[in-house]
Amino acid sequence: MTAPVLANRRPLLLTGLAGTLLVVGVVAAGSGQVQIAPAEVVASVLHRLGLEIGALPTAPHGENALWIVRFPRVVLAAVVGASLGCAGAVMQGIFGNPLAEPGVIGVSSGAAVGAALAIVTGISALGGWTLAAAAFVGGLVTTYLVYALSRADGRTEVVTLVLTGIAVNAVAGAAIGLLMFVTDAAGVQAIAFWNLGSLAQANWNAVAVALPCLVVGLTAALASAGKLDLLALGERSARHLGVDVERLRIRMIIVTALLGAAAVAFTGVISFIGLVVPHLVRMVAGPGHRVLLPASALGGAVVVIAADLAARTLVEYQELPLGVLTAVVGGPAFFWLLRRTRRRAGGWG
Repeated sequence: MTAPVLANRRPLLLTGLAGTLLVVGVVAAGSGQVQIAPAEVVASVLHRLGLEIGALPTAPHGENALWIVRFPRVVLAAVVGASLGCAGAVMQGIFGNPLAEPGVIGVSSGAAVGAALAIVTGISALGGWTLAAAAFVGGLVTTYLVYALSRADGRTEVVTLVLTGIAVNAVAGAAIGLLMFVTDAAGVQAIAFWNLGSLAQANWNAVAVALPCLVVGLTAALASAGKLDLLALGERSARHLGVDVERLRIRMIIVTALLGAAAVAFTGVISFIGLVVPHLVRMVAGPGHRVLLPASALGGAVVVIAADLAARTLVEYQELPLGVLTAVVGGPAFFWLLRRTRRRAGGWG
């Protein structure tokens, strides 16, 4: 695909994703046991902004349903999806392959272990930030561990990366199982929530903690977009062009851990968003990180909001685990990407 074609597609992609995010958000906010028309959802938001336009929800308790339950859930879903999408794009950039993703290589599981430790020990030194901080430390440790173990002869091997992720996921799963064994019934229930992934506990306090993590992480990633583009040319070429590769990687590892903490701390493990979304965006807009990062964030937000809508509406009066739904779609997508990458690499035997 030629550069002019890609350049024309990029603004259209970002505009289309932003518009889709707004539409999906409005539909999701109005859907559930208390049905609210999209026009009434928009009118409710406008009224809160001081614009007396449109009719407020006519359904009983419609306003309370929107502002206490639906809007916090939709906004948190957007924040989580954006964090996972951006984290996936950053990881694929620093590891140099399309198979890197927080859930696949164990980063999300490590963050979940950190959150589970905070739950079991009852630590609350940082108030509402305690859970996010514990998830951040867990994600940071596992991200750096994967990075260190997957390096061989100055490069990151795809097979080693995937196998390291499998090992990290196994160890993290064992640690979570041990924590469930030693804690009480309430702790077991809370930790089980992390394993399945859900937005059922979304509230404005969670949004207030997760949103700054996304803003800081996305801003830091965008600030390094040019260097990530140079890194895609190869480590040697990037060094010749003035990029401190190791410092860039460590900085982006911290960014990935921060974004992973924003996602895992309040929703549990939701896999494959960071794998599928950046890959689809790259197919449309090319590999340039100045577009790839924000587009992956917008795409991830759309996917998680839509998946959460399906999770709470597919079965009447019941809610399916969000992480299960994303894995059902993401698992086959990961298998396809694995085979595609193997063909391009000419085999790994």
